[in-house]
Amino acid sequence: MSEKKRENCTVVSQECIAAGIYSLWIQTEKIAADAKPGQFVSMYTKDKTKLLPRPISICEIDKEQGRLHLVYRVTGENTGTEEFSHLQPGDTLPVIGPLGNGFPVEKAEGKRVFLMGGGIGVPPILELAKEMNCAEKQIVVGYRDCHTFLREEFEAAGTLYISTEDGSVGTKGNVMDAIREKKLQADMIYACGPTPMLRAIKQYAEENNMECYISLEERMACGIGACLACVCKSREKDAHSNVNNKRICKDGPVFLSTEVEI
Repeated sequence: MSEKKRENCTVVSQECIAAGIYSLWIQTEKIAADAKPGQFVSMYTKDKTKLLPRPISICEIDKEQGRLHLVYRVTGENTGTEEFSHLQPGDTLPVIGPLGNGFPVEKAEGKRVFLMGGGIGVPPILELAKEMNCAEKQIVVGYRDCHTFLREEFEAAGTLYISTEDGSVGTKGNVMDAIREKKLQADMIYACGPTPMLRAIKQYAEENNMECYISLEERMACGIGACLACVCKSREKDAHSNVNNKRICKDGPVFLSTEVEI
């Protein structure tokens, strides 16, 4: 894991790219220099009643210009993400990162790979796709409807397959339905998304004896592993708590699928 840094970051640009989904670029030389696909940052609001930062996954990393691309969903009124949606170019905010462990990109070399994302778990797959060097890069992402944000970026990064819940684009259903419909094959999997999706992918990987890495989504508090608010069940005992738990913010969010129970 990279050494985390706190930095006052400057907003470069922001736009709404789908209903409730925002695309934010921030200038952050120190954090961007160490960031890896699958990691996240914690962003502080200006509302003093909200003491804890909000974790946001990293979508793209521009190390040359010292910038990070964050794509997030507004979770409701008077929330940290709702405040972030009003940020304008030139605004500044405190950010800590990079946090967590990213995807082991190097393990994919020479292999056929599924890169799978669902919902707000779609954005972290983009930088992974851009950095991955593998024999066959199959990007399988799922959306609710026709608002397929980041589609052009994914098409430029690999072979893209889309599923939508309402069937408006691509395969009707979820990412596993797209794999079955297209009769896709791979040697290993990288995935990020809601727990039901990851549970299905984990089962598929075990049934097909595939190496699989999953990035877990969970509500977080401290973001640095101290509070134990974002634990998941693990097969091995955690040295920090001496129970069968893993801290998603610090031990993850990326895990080998066989390490955790979801």
